[in-house]
Amino acid sequence: MTSPTIRPRDRDAVIQSLRAGVVPRAGQHLIQVGRTREIETLVADIERVADGGSAFRVVIGEYGAGKTFFLNLVRAVAMEKKLVVASADLNPDRRLHASGGQARSLYAELMRNLATRTKPDGGALNGIVEKFIATAKSEAKAAGQPTEAVLRQKLDQLTELVNGYDFADVIAAYCRGYEEGNEQLKSDAVRWLRGEFSTKTDARAALGVRSIVDDAAVYDQLKLMARFVRLAGFAGLLVSLDELVNLYKLANTQARNANYEQILRILNDSLQGSAVGLGFVLGGTPEFLLDTRRGLYSYPALQSRLAQNTFAANGLVDLSGPVVRLTSLTPEDFYVLLQKIRSVYALGDPAKHLVPDHGIASFMEHCSKRVGDTYFRTPRTTITAFINLLAVLEQNAGASWQELLGGIEVAVDGGAAADQAVEANDADEFASFKM
Repeated sequence: MTSPTIRPRDRDAVIQSLRAGVVPRAGQHLIQVGRTREIETLVADIERVADGGSAFRVVIGEYGAGKTFFLNLVRAVAMEKKLVVASADLNPDRRLHASGGQARSLYAELMRNLATRTKPDGGALNGIVEKFIATAKSEAKAAGQPTEAVLRQKLDQLTELVNGYDFADVIAAYCRGYEEGNEQLKSDAVRWLRGEFSTKTDARAALGVRSIVDDAAVYDQLKLMARFVRLAGFAGLLVSLDELVNLYKLANTQARNANYEQILRILNDSLQGSAVGLGFVLGGTPEFLLDTRRGLYSYPALQSRLAQNTFAANGLVDLSGPVVRLTSLTPEDFYVLLQKIRSVYALGDPAKHLVPDHGIASFMEHCSKRVGDTYFRTPRTTITAFINLLAVLEQNAGASWQELLGGIEVAVDGGAAADQAVEANDADEFASFKM
C-alpha cells in the first residue's frame, strides 16, 4: 500500500495518541477510512455556514465507535474552509444551560479553544480581534477617517443582537489598547470576550460596559461571535461539542430539560436560518438521543424534530436530517485502517513495513477468534494492541509477528472483557475515553 512520506512529528502525534486510546488532534486524514457519505454531509454543512447560513447536527455513535475522531476530522475540514472552530467537551461543570456558572464555564472553554487554520490548537481569539482591527485601520487610512469611526461603522450590524452594543464597545476598547500600547485594556477586553468577568461591576470599572457574558447569554454571545468572525474576514463559526451524554446523566429533571430546551432553541434557529454563519455539531451516544425517560427523546419537541426517517430502514440511509448516525466500521474498513496505521508507523515508506498484508489479515482473524465482532465495531482496544505489536517488532529485530500474535491475546481479550463489562453494567463509565 503506497503512501506519501510522513513527517516524524505527525507520525509520533498520531501513533502516541492512538496507543493511549485517544483521538489525535492532528493527522486524522492519515488514518481516515470509510464514512465517506457522512463526511460529505458535514462538508456540505460547513459550506452552508461559510455562505452565511446555519447548520445543526447531532452525531450519534456507540462508545469507541469513532465519534470524537469524526468530530475532530470535521473540525479540521472546517478550518481548511476558513471557518473559526470553537470546541469543548461537556462535563458536570460545563453545560449549555445553568444558573450556577456552568454555562459561562462552557463558553469560556469554547473561547479558550477557539482555533483557526493558522492556530489549530486554540488560543486564536486575540489574533481574530487584531485581524479585524488591522482591516479597519487599512480601510480608515484609505478613506482618510479615524480608525474607531470605521470600526464602529463595521460593528453597527451587531447592535441588533443581544449585548451587541457592549460587544462593539469592548472591541473598540481593544482597538484603543492596541493603538496606545495599553496591555491592561487589551487584556480586560479579551477577558470580557472570553466570558471571564463574573460581575457587572468589575466589567463596568474595567471597560465601561453594563453587561457580561453570564449563563443566560451564552448562546446569544455565540451568535455575536459568529457575526464578528465574518467581519474579521473568516467564513463563519463552527461550534463542536462532545460528550453530550453528560446532559443525559444529570439527575435533576428540571436542569436536564432546561439544557434540552437550549438545544431546541439552537436547532430551531438553525432550521429557520436566523443564525448567520453559525454551525453546531454535537456528539453523543445512542441512549443520549433515544432514551424516552432521560435522553433527547424525553423532550417531545426534540423527539419530533430528531425522529428517524421511517423509510430509512433495511440498510437505507437518510443523512438530510439533523441526526447523523455513525455506522460501525466493516471488517474491510478495519483492514484498510490497520494498513494506514502500519504506513504511518513506517513514515510512509513501504520498505519499512513491520507486518505484511497477510500479517494484518492474520491479526484480524486472531482478534475475531478471541474477541468476536466487537473488535472492528469499537476498534479502540484493538488499535492499541496492533500498535503495541508494531512497537515490539520495531524494537526487537529478532521478533516475528507470527510468534507475537499469541502474546497479544491478553491485551485484546482484556480490552474486550472491559468493553463487555461496561456494556453489561454502566456504559457511562467510558465517557472519558475519546475515541
